[in-house]
This record gives sequence, C-alpha cells and structure tokens, in this order.
Amino acid sequence: QPDHMPLASPRLLWGRPSVKVVVTAGVLITTLWNLRCFLNLSEVSGEDPKHNEPLVVLVWEWPSKQVPNISGDVCRELYGILGCWLTMERQLLGWADVVVFPHNRLQPGSDRMPKERPPGQNWVWVSLESPSNTKGLARWKQTFNWVMTYRQDSDIFIPYGKLVPNRSATVSIPSKTSLVSWVISNYHRTQKRAEVYKNLSGYLHINIYGKANKKPLCKDCLLTTTSKSKFYLAFENSIHQDYITEKLWRNSLMAGTVPVVLGPPRANYEKFIPADSFIHIDDFGSLEELANFLKTMNASRYQQFFAWQERYRVKLYDDWRERFCTICTAYPNLPHGRIYPDLESWFNS
Repeated sequence: QPDHMPLASPRLLWGRPSVKVVVTAGVLITTLWNLRCFLNLSEVSGEDPKHNEPLVVLVWEWPSKQVPNISGDVCRELYGILGCWLTMERQLLGWADVVVFPHNRLQPGSDRMPKERPPGQNWVWVSLESPSNTKGLARWKQTFNWVMTYRQDSDIFIPYGKLVPNRSATVSIPSKTSLVSWVISNYHRTQKRAEVYKNLSGYLHINIYGKANKKPLCKDCLLTTTSKSKFYLAFENSIHQDYITEKLWRNSLMAGTVPVVLGPPRANYEKFIPADSFIHIDDFGSLEELANFLKTMNASRYQQFFAWQERYRVKLYDDWRERFCTICTAYPNLPHGRIYPDLESWFNS
C-alpha cells in the first residue's frame, strides 16, 4: 500500500497555484469548517465522546444520475445514525475513513480511481446488480477492502427490502379485479423468465405492464395497478444466491398481492420471508399445475398467504443515502486491513 501525503496544501494537488487551486482551496476550507461545526454540535449536545469524531465516508461518484442533498448531518437527521459524515468532496480523500466506489460508475472510460490509498483508509465496492448483469470485474484485483451488495455474505449487506416487526398490524388485502399481473421493462427471449411467462400464458391470462409491453406505469401508479391482481409474477432477470429485488418487496408484498417467484431456490427466499407468504414456480411439476393452482384457489386459502401482515410490514431500501449511512453502523465490526485478491471470483462464486 503506497504512502500517502496529506492534502495539507493546494500546491500538492497541482504543481503551481492557479484559479483552479484557489477555488479548490475554498471548497476544502468550507467543507472542513462544516465538519468542525458538525463536531462542535455533537459536543454541545453532550453525546458520548466516542461520537465526537465522525467517520468520514467519501462517495467517489453517486450511483444514480440524480444526486440528493447530502449536506449537513444527513445520517443523523434522516436515519438516526450518529457520527457519520457523507461527502462527495474528493479534496477530502486524505481525511476519509472510507471511500465508496459504485460499480456502475467504474466502467472503462469513466472517472479514474485515486492513484493511491491513504494508510488506514478502506475502499468499498458497491453493486446491486447480479453477476449476470455486471461487466468488467476482472480489472479489480487487489483493490477493494470491503464489498457492499445484496448478498448476505457481503461485508456490508444492502437488501432491496426486508420485513420488519409491526405489532399493531392487521391483515389488509386490496380488492381484486384480475388474476395475474406482471410489470416488465426489459424482455429478452433468452431469459428464463421470458420462457416461463410464454409457457404459463398458454394456460391463463396475464396482464402485462411496463415498457416491454408499451404500457409504462408512472411511479405512483405501479402499486395501485399490481394490487388489483391476486397474484404477481415476481420474476428475477437472472438467478443468483440472495438476488431478490424490488419485484418481490415492492411490486408484490408491499402492493398486497401474492408473489409467484422465479429466482433462487425456495430455501433462499425463506431466509427473508415466511414460507407461506409466496408461491415458488419450483413447487409444481409443471406450469399447467401452477396455472390450475392459481385459477382454482378459494378465498380462505388465498387469505392464508397474508398471515405475515399480522406481525410484519415491508421496509424498502431505495435511498442510497440510507445505504451509505449503514457503512458507519457496520464499521466497528468490519475486518480492517483485508483486501479482495480477485473480486470477480468472489462475486461469481
């Protein structure tokens, strides 16, 4: 690991002072002043001294095109996570405890990585895509200390959603006007889900929405549309361990419809949701059997699929700020000084 010179002077960033240097120095001073105010606020509030020095998490580039406001103490204000400072100011590279690199921003030709890593700093590789949809991993050998993905064996686990306890819950099933629906944006005949849909639609009618069927749904229309169906095809675009996306959590469970899932094996789903809350296509010897099961289901049997609502509610994770703030929660228990020799082989395992 190369030695790092602290960014004490703008002269270290560029060979000689210029307008760019002056502007950069101004931004740096402002950011450090904000950080100092952040520290002072913690002291004034009489918190535990160990929270007085926040962890600085530098997001090298935001994963989505829309960058939200991360100024101030967002982790505390939005999620109650103390002592966690998110920044996108690259001038703070020398001060950051953690630097986050979203994979979708590491494609060839895009922004370059820092040339060196300050001592004690940890670099995190982040991705919510499955291995089937992740290109260019071979380049990242001996680069990252931690991984942050939807896989439970990640250093920092970021699921698409989860069930959280809800004591005052009651079962609420929206009224139904159709049997099965599916929202699909990218339809490729080679995918397993396309083949299953094609064969299943020979036995029952499936209402299709989304860009693939030229029936896109507005953001606020999605749940109201899928909730009208008794069953929803929560079909993943590729099949991998723990790859269970918003198709299950949002489009189906949150909408109040029963998911018919295609993805990893049933046992993998049961790590996240009750066994009686979903239907797995592998539960049936044929798609004709599955279709008959859906078509002939009576009301009392149907209601049993919603028993989970008596104890839980769905929590979605769809804000990257929350995901990045959880790095601070995980930080004390993460293995420091470890490095992934070959990211590709880990992710494809």
